[in-house]
Amino acid sequence: MTATCVILDIGGVLEITPETGWVQRWEERLELPLGTVHDRMHDVWRAGSVGTISERGVQEQVAVRLGLDAFQVEAFMADLWAEYLGTPNEDLIDYVRGLQGRCRLGILSNSFVGARERETALYHFDELVEQIVYSHEIGIEKPDLGAFEAACAGLDVRPGDCLFIDDAAVNVEAAQAAGMQAHLFEGNARTITRIAAHLDAGPLVPGRFLIA
Repeated sequence: MTATCVILDIGGVLEITPETGWVQRWEERLELPLGTVHDRMHDVWRAGSVGTISERGVQEQVAVRLGLDAFQVEAFMADLWAEYLGTPNEDLIDYVRGLQGRCRLGILSNSFVGARERETALYHFDELVEQIVYSHEIGIEKPDLGAFEAACAGLDVRPGDCLFIDDAAVNVEAAQAAGMQAHLFEGNARTITRIAAHLDAGPLVPGRFLIA
């Protein structure tokens, strides 16, 4: 299909997600050395991001590896999700909503088991775009090229007709390597200007070359 397309990241783009310091607070509360939570949990976090562990499995590992009781596990996971979900980037979300019907719209996010349910309930991203590709559901994280290929395939669009927006330079570079146009998110104003330029340019046609 020949269609102009915009695909966005979630955390740091559609969601404002500053660090809250929750991990350090838990280490202080449990009297653990700085970095202990990461050292003990990094493989569980990785498994959660590619869907090789269930949400319940994550909670069980948190309990075992950090020595937490059921109430502490619930509080620990609540702090994790509070930072993960952040707050909605309302101005950008409103702008993207206004693009519905003008172009194909998608999301490509490095995620964690349980993210779809929570983000759907809080932010209704499923109503904002046509397709959401979560790493924990496809088993691949950005900057793996397969993640970008999955997003384009799911929307039935050509990579060169897509503008991908992310707040991590490594993912922007990977999207370009996958044949997509890409923009590093550094604020709403520049991002909206870049999207508008992409839509004005329209989809590529045979014999027309993309100038970076």
